[in-house]
Amino acid sequence: MSVEYSIPIRVYYEDTDAAGVVYYANYLRFMERCRTEWLRHIGFDIREVSERFGVVFAVHSATIRYIKPARLSDLLAVGMSIEGCRRASLGVKQEIRCQGELLSRGDIKLAVVDADRFQPRPIPNEILERINTWKMP
Repeated sequence: MSVEYSIPIRVYYEDTDAAGVVYYANYLRFMERCRTEWLRHIGFDIREVSERFGVVFAVHSATIRYIKPARLSDLLAVGMSIEGCRRASLGVKQEIRCQGELLSRGDIKLAVVDADRFQPRPIPNEILERINTWKMP
C-alpha cells in the first residue's frame, strides 16, 4: 500500500488490554482518527461536514488484519490512501506501523449519508472536487 496521508499516535495505558497490548478495537479508533485528520487536511472539519453540508461519512464495512501487536508507549504511524471514490462512497486502505514495521491493515468502506435521516446522499460537490484533486494512486 502506498500511504498518502499519515498521523502519529502514541499508545497510552488506556489503549491496552490485560495482556499489555493495544486492545483490538482500538486499531479501528486509530484509523478513524487518521481519516478525520485527513478530512481536516484537505480542508473540511468533521463538524463542518455535518453542519454545512448535512452529511456524515459512516463506516459501511471494515476488514481488519492484525499482524503484530502494538504496545504501551509505542509511537504508531497510522496511514491511509483513498482506493476508490464513487458518488456516495469512499474506499479507504489503512495501515498501522511502528518503527516502519507493519502491525495492522484495514480496508474501510465509507458511505455518505444524510446527517439526520441516515439515508444515502451524494458526496457534496465541494468535498468531491477536493478529494478528486488530492493525490490518488
